[in-house]
Amino acid sequence: MLDLNFFSWIIVLLCATLVGVAKTGIPGASILIVPLMATALPAGTSLGFVLGILIAGDLFAIIYHRRNAQWHYMLHLLPAAIVGIVCGYFILGKVSEQELRPIIGVIVLVMLGVQYWHTRHETDDTNVPTAWWFAAGLGFIAGIISMVANAAGPIMIIYLLAMRLPKIEFVGTAAWFFFIVNWIKVPFSAKLDLMTVETIKLNLMMVPFIAFGALLGIILLKRVPQKGFNVIVQILAVVAAVKLVF
Repeated sequence: MLDLNFFSWIIVLLCATLVGVAKTGIPGASILIVPLMATALPAGTSLGFVLGILIAGDLFAIIYHRRNAQWHYMLHLLPAAIVGIVCGYFILGKVSEQELRPIIGVIVLVMLGVQYWHTRHETDDTNVPTAWWFAAGLGFIAGIISMVANAAGPIMIIYLLAMRLPKIEFVGTAAWFFFIVNWIKVPFSAKLDLMTVETIKLNLMMVPFIAFGALLGIILLKRVPQKGFNVIVQILAVVAAVKLVF
């Protein structure tokens, strides 16, 4: 079992709960998980552990949202995302742990910046690209970022917001997309020794907390204004990401 101190255990439990919240209710919560976990575990180990709890959260999400996915939107992204995952695999094979921590922090900051820009400029009259290259480009970027940093949530958010999906279909489509993408990443992560017996044991210990977060996410989706919640999460993610960079 991984040797964790008290602070690291608090971070791990918090992130497991946030995974559940993000998967069933508030997708924006997922952006906080990656930089937080990289402060509690070695960067490579944190990627493998986060992938494991994301997959567990995916299972809760697709069960609850089994009828809420818009498959044609998701399928537009998947082929390019798979190519991006393969590219991300080769990138990870050439990057050391010391280099990976600031890379994760920078990726999260860039994704937050893109998400913030889109939120500030999106209106009912916004001209949304609908050509194949728009979905393919975002899918490719999502695949790379998902493999390298488990931080592709903002890309999916931008795409689904651009498609103007209702929030239930929004969450359901994102849940099924990442369920497929995260399982595709498993053999690549195992090959790179990111997912190990130790990280999987820790993942299994976190299942009750993921389940609690999933229930909390369902409640939040129904009751809490998403915009205000996302602002808080983004501020916390910026703080955590800056800590990784510097």
